[in-house]
Formats: sequence, C-alpha cells, structure tokens
Amino acid sequence: MGRYVLRRLIQAIPLLLGITVIAFAILKVTPGGPLAAYEANPDFSFADQQRLEHALGLDQPVPVQYAQWLIRFFAGDWGYSFATSQPVLSMIGQRLPNTLWLMSTVYIVTLLIALPIGVLTAVKQYSWFDHIATGATFAAFSMPTFWLGLLLIVTFGLTFRLLPLGGMLAPGAPFTVGDLARHLILPVATISLVQVGVYVRFLRASMLETTSQDYMRTARSKGLREGVIISRHALKNAAIPFVTVAALDLPELFGGALVTEQIFGWPGMGRLFYDSALRSDYPVLMGILVIGATVVIVANLMADVIYGFLDPRIRYS
Repeated sequence: MGRYVLRRLIQAIPLLLGITVIAFAILKVTPGGPLAAYEANPDFSFADQQRLEHALGLDQPVPVQYAQWLIRFFAGDWGYSFATSQPVLSMIGQRLPNTLWLMSTVYIVTLLIALPIGVLTAVKQYSWFDHIATGATFAAFSMPTFWLGLLLIVTFGLTFRLLPLGGMLAPGAPFTVGDLARHLILPVATISLVQVGVYVRFLRASMLETTSQDYMRTARSKGLREGVIISRHALKNAAIPFVTVAALDLPELFGGALVTEQIFGWPGMGRLFYDSALRSDYPVLMGILVIGATVVIVANLMADVIYGFLDPRIRYS
C-alpha cells in the first residue's frame, strides 16, 4: 500500500505540471486581460499601457512568463494580485478558512442525511417511505442552486425574518459561534438539499444491486439478523461507488461554491475565483487552480486507498 501511494504521488508531479501549463495557456488566450479596465479610459495612453505591461511582466513572451511564475511558485512566492497588489497567498489564506467553514458543514450535513435515507429507501423498496424519499430527492437535485438559494432568502430572510440574508457575520458584531451558525444555515441548506438528492440516488441504486447478490442470500440463510446483514455486508460493498462520488466532491471543501457564495455574499474561495476571473487576475486564478487540481488528485488517491479497506479483493501490489 505504501509503495502504491508513493508511486501515485510521484506520478502526480508531471500531471500537476501539465495542468498548470494548460491553465496558464487558457488564461492567456482568454479575451480581455488585466488591463481591460484601464483601456476603457480615454485618458489611458499607449505609453501607460506599455508601462503597466512592463511592471506586471506582461510584455514577456508567454513561455517566459510561465517559467518565471513556475520558479517563483515552487520557491513559495505565488505572486501578487494584479488588481489589489496583495500577495496571492495572503488573499487565499483570508478566504480559505471561510470556505472550509461552509463546505465542511455542507459535507457533514449531506452525509448525515443522505446515508440513512439512501439505505432505508433500498431496504424498504417500493414502500411509502421509498416513494416519498424518491420523489423528494428527484425534486432536490432538479432544482437550480441559484433559484433555491433565492427562494430560501425570500422565505426565511425576507418573509419570516428568521435568518440573516447573507454574509458570514453580523456587521460590526464580535465573532460568536451562534452568529456564524445562523449565517451558515441558508447557504448550507441550499447546497446540501441538492447534494443529498444526488447521494441518495447513488446509494439507493448501489444498495439495491448489492442486496440481490448471492452472498446476501447466504448471510440470511445462516440466520444473521437483518441489521447485521445490512451494515456488515450490504452497506460495506455498496459504499464503493458512493465513496467515488463523495471523494470527487472533496475538492469543493477548498474550492467553495461559486453560485451559492455569490448569492449569500459569503467571502470564500468561490467568490474570490469569480471576482478574479472578471478582472483577469492571473496570479490569483493560477493559485486557486493549482489548489483545486492538487485536491482533486489527492481525493482520487484517497478514494483508491479506501477501496482497499472496503473490498479485501482489491490489492495494491
């Protein structure tokens, strides 16, 4: 197992380099640029443009710009924002904890709700509970996130005035866990409701396939209790495709939820990425993309390792 993990980590290095090359090239050919806001100003002369391009290093050939960025990146210098002149690491460091608060809560709430519902809908197939849960989950993952978020704001923020409309904390108030929790409810509900629908459908389908296998009938013929059969045999094997889906959602813990953060004014990574994309802020975008790519690779590796614990037939030799 250790040798397999080490080999995968070594293979991830050229993969990450390839991702950075592609991301850098795409950003360079994207219409606009960091100077687009200045170019709209009639007083912005060609000499001003050349001066700014030289100051930002944009007058160099693209391969040279990439090489300089890569050398500084591995040295721990992620550059400075073209828009705010702040260090990229500082900007990400300010937003990342906020995203972790939001997305880790979403992840935990989603799993706590989806796991029991997914198992029960499979165990009680075609029962009244299965019909209600199936209809609710179809409705949940069919709803657009932006529409659901606005609906929750109108209902609980404007109509009943039970919860804050947005933000992370009350303006001017000191930090308290209760205040943070109240601001978390609506964005967490918006994302979790959609993800619960997806997770329940995956787990239900996987559980139904597992419960029809021969080893399940063998376990019942031995006189084992139904609860033991479901927990030790069915759920463990049905969790393999579910782990894949859950692992692929792990990068959202660090990348944030772009639409939801915009709707609720949550100061996280998704909102930072959106604002930086509008301004063509290359250093910030590259920093966020590298973090996202790294987390995707690590999440896939974690899923592969978990497969070995869930299914003893899987060997990493």
